[in-house]
Amino acid sequence: MPADPAKMTLSNSTPQWTLLFVAWLLGSVFCTAQAAAPNSQAAGGNAARGAVSKSYPPDRVEKGKSLFRQNCSFCHGRDATGGESGPDLTRSRLVTEDVDGDKIAAVVRNGRPEKGMPPFNLADDEISSLVAFIHTQQNDAIAAAGRPGGRKGVDVSDLQTGNVEAGRKYFNGAGGCASCHSPTGNLAGLASRYQGLELEEQMLYPKNAKSKVTVTLASGQTITGTLVYQDEFTVGLIDSSGTYRSWRTRDVRYNIYAPVNAHVTLFGKYTDDDIHNLMAYLQTLR
Repeated sequence: MPADPAKMTLSNSTPQWTLLFVAWLLGSVFCTAQAAAPNSQAAGGNAARGAVSKSYPPDRVEKGKSLFRQNCSFCHGRDATGGESGPDLTRSRLVTEDVDGDKIAAVVRNGRPEKGMPPFNLADDEISSLVAFIHTQQNDAIAAAGRPGGRKGVDVSDLQTGNVEAGRKYFNGAGGCASCHSPTGNLAGLASRYQGLELEEQMLYPKNAKSKVTVTLASGQTITGTLVYQDEFTVGLIDSSGTYRSWRTRDVRYNIYAPVNAHVTLFGKYTDDDIHNLMAYLQTLR
């Protein structure tokens, strides 16, 4: 089974990037922002992209808050600052560029199936209320980031400090990445789908990485497919025809190949330069 990042033992020699990444996985990537002079960028990427947006009527914000917590909080957190699987909307470029719901509404109505977000069938006034709540949360986050002790997240630019060519060399060489991945194959367009910490998470501990399993029957026949179920008593897979098949573990032999394990193995091998350079290279795969 893949190691649980939340339970990994960190030694005194653990690279700084690992400490930061594990802290982020636990919802703790926060740092103290320094007191900012007017017109500085201390408030982070959102402030750099534009001024705080307009305010909204309190009753509309409150309605949006209720709708958000019913429909969106599991993924994006109760306060839109990131949750179980969804990004921090207070630092979202789409939210920053949104004007009265012209971008947010389309995402809510259509979803983002490629990222696991379903569409929501909400009335116009409900979406308007969601927009009011999300923008208000972003306004508050920007204001807080400009105060001493305020919250400052990690911008995409913070993770663009490596050397692209060194990252390419590591990808094709010491990192062993090219043995499973191709920049023109399964990683094509990667940086268009993921950015910043979301990209780093996929690189270090990819979500929803499918494991393969080969089951050997008593007759000697082997069946290979995508592992979809395993416990002490049963192993199940989806075969190449899309059919689900399962067996009692006592009746068969089986071998599981879990691609994520290769990523976990690298945790103890990466240096800070390795991770920065690899990130720089992966961000060119558009």
